[in-house]
Amino acid sequence: MPTVIGVMNSHQPARRNKVEILLHLVWATHKRLPLLTDELERVLYRCMESEATELGCTVLALGGMPDHVHLIVALPTTVTVAKLMKQVKGVSSKLASDLLHHESFFGWDDNYAVFSMSAPHCQRAIAYVQRQKEHHTKNKTWPLWEETDREAPQSRSDFLAERP
Repeated sequence: MPTVIGVMNSHQPARRNKVEILLHLVWATHKRLPLLTDELERVLYRCMESEATELGCTVLALGGMPDHVHLIVALPTTVTVAKLMKQVKGVSSKLASDLLHHESFFGWDDNYAVFSMSAPHCQRAIAYVQRQKEHHTKNKTWPLWEETDREAPQSRSDFLAERP
């Protein structure tokens, strides 16, 4: 009787890659203008969360101030950071413009910041995002997590020197 090789036992669960990509993304309104009003914030946050979820991301935290947004996600391997940001920023900007009936300007800055995190650091980042307004009111922000751009280093050695 021939031996069958490679037949999966139907009682065993399917195996998959173990991947954990945890990211903290930050982006600002155009010229850091306070464009995220209380009325817009709730609607735009729902829109951003929906767009990220539709791409397969798990949204862990979303919050910000009138001039910037923080988003913490678990990113699937099938989505690039650039695709996530293009979708979230693009759709939310269009929604804001539609809601404002083009009577007021709304737009995001072109730049964004993204920080990778390990699972143990993720809870700290989530707490920071969830308490954005409190941190800003008490002037206890973490400056690195509030920046959305920087000058590009001139060389590889400059880049390495900037790293903590």
